[in-house]
Amino acid sequence: MQITVIVRALAFAAAAASLGVAAQSTLYRWVDKDGNVHFTDTPPPGNAKSATQKRFGQAADEQPPPFATQTAMKRNPVMLWIAPNCEPCTQARQLLSNRGVPFSERDVQANVETQQAFKAVSGDLNVPVLEVGGNRIRGFEEGQWNAALDAAGYPKERTYGQAPTRPTIANLPSVQKDGAAGATPAPPK
Repeated sequence: MQITVIVRALAFAAAAASLGVAAQSTLYRWVDKDGNVHFTDTPPPGNAKSATQKRFGQAADEQPPPFATQTAMKRNPVMLWIAPNCEPCTQARQLLSNRGVPFSERDVQANVETQQAFKAVSGDLNVPVLEVGGNRIRGFEEGQWNAALDAAGYPKERTYGQAPTRPTIANLPSVQKDGAAGATPAPPK
């Protein structure tokens, strides 16, 4: 059964890649409550474990990030920790998109393991939290976030022709404890 799923996923990925730069597709990999691995072109359900997302291709009107942005991405990847129905999280996401900063996004309420891991290093479930390389900033404060992104070499605004950035679902990265004011508690499940 799982071999069939993997073969289908690989066939899907190959077909998506063969469409060239005129098409863009997304493939999601996730694990259900019974431990079965799924590959789909639709986002996983809320109770999925280990959800990851891969984008294939590029829209015809979309340009790759500028070289400086690509360099910043390699040296200082950006992770945004969020929760549903969180207004500061929406503002944070918008700031990153307006600047053209490629980022991964992790919902602290995605599953119990994520909550526990995040709480173990942060002490609570307050969001949003921005990680830029090894720097962690708790709570959304535009000036502080812009300063961290500037220091990491990210552009101050999206360049002409560059498509708005879209968050990707990411695996739980290693996180380090840091403290800051202004974080919003994640809404209860």
